[in-house]
Formats: sequence, C-alpha cells, structure tokens
Amino acid sequence: MSKAHRGTGVRTEANHGRGKCPRCGKENIKVLYEKEIDGNQVKVCKYCNAALKNIARKEARSAKAAAAAAAPAEEAQA
Repeated sequence: MSKAHRGTGVRTEANHGRGKCPRCGKENIKVLYEKEIDGNQVKVCKYCNAALKNIARKEARSAKAAAAAAAPAEEAQA
C-alpha cells in the first residue's frame, strides 16, 4: 500500500516545515511545535519540544512535593 498522505500537513508550510530552531540553533530541521519561550510564541523542533515538556513535568513534580511537605508542617502548628 502506498503512503500518499504521509506528511500532508507539512507540505503547506514554508520549506515543508524546515528551518532553524530558536532554542537549540540546529538548522534545516523541522520546526513544527509552537511553544512559548520568554513570552513569545515560537516554533521549535521535536527534541526541544520534548525537553521543554520534561522540564515542565519536573517543575510540576517538585512543586507538588513542596506543597505536600508544607501541608503537614501547617497541620502540626495548628
């Protein structure tokens, strides 16, 4: 079977979605994922998209742990 529809969403993009990633600086890489960096919406590559997601996940986990640690301390004081 042919795969005629593979990449159809990228075909309408300029240079078929390829460009320079503003986060890592790689050139001629597909920049398809919109992320907010320093208040600006930019398109990043899939590797930077994954890295940004992992950073956000770790921050959320540490914030949750800090909130859980603060809750028993507040109950002990009351």
